[in-house]
Amino acid sequence: MSNFNPISGLAQIAENYDVILCDIWGVIHNGYTHNKSATEALELFRSENGPVILVSNSPKPSVSIPIAFDAIGVYGDFYDAIVTSGDAIINEIARRAPGPVFKLGPDRDDVLYENIDLHYSDIENASFISCTGMFDDDDKPDDYLKLLTEGNNRSLPFICANPDVKVKVNGKIVWCGGALAKIYEKLGGEVIYAGKPHDPIYSLTRAWMKELLGYVPPSDRILCIGDNIFTDLLGAQEQDYDCLFIQDGLYGEKENKLSSLLLNYGILSKYMSSNLSW
Repeated sequence: MSNFNPISGLAQIAENYDVILCDIWGVIHNGYTHNKSATEALELFRSENGPVILVSNSPKPSVSIPIAFDAIGVYGDFYDAIVTSGDAIINEIARRAPGPVFKLGPDRDDVLYENIDLHYSDIENASFISCTGMFDDDDKPDDYLKLLTEGNNRSLPFICANPDVKVKVNGKIVWCGGALAKIYEKLGGEVIYAGKPHDPIYSLTRAWMKELLGYVPPSDRILCIGDNIFTDLLGAQEQDYDCLFIQDGLYGEKENKLSSLLLNYGILSKYMSSNLSW
């Protein structure tokens, strides 16, 4: 028995909701290609029902997301606000400034630190670790075991700016900061999260709801849309929000296999669709 209701498009359920919290990667684009049916569906929801807030586990500040959209040709008036894991984690980093900090992640994520006076150091002299991801997209989590063990041995807090364990980039699996955070936790280290499925990022969306609507709707009038079971779906479940699971995003599995996976982890989604469309 399935634990979600397959739907053919957002129009079937749109009138039941006052606001949408929509994931970006795997729903709106895959890192290279714009899913036009998704942005068109969100545009229609905005015109007929209510605001759309994009909610991403990107470690970058939300102001950088439209720039990323432009770079891959994502366009349209399909959102009212953007909230990222980078937005949600920034206070955790800033209150530890100037560090020193061991910066773990690619240079493209350095925009996260632009307005913070931080001193960078090697792991031996750091007072905490700030992780946005792997140094290189081809790296594997186990490549970092020695480094993470050293950080844990020194009892360094590990700030995870992107809780995603992995994403699919144009069909290829790329490991993310969440994979390193899981290793650090297994080693016994302290990990600080703020992105999905954790509450800080949802607190920011509620602030936007109040700004956009003048109130925060009841939980049953808020719809989350996403493709990641352990961030989008789990986060929605923990907030008591309904969720539309996008099957072809990260997983691309058949419905019965996905249903078994959800049941195994005790995670629910009210709806499922192969992709987001109206």
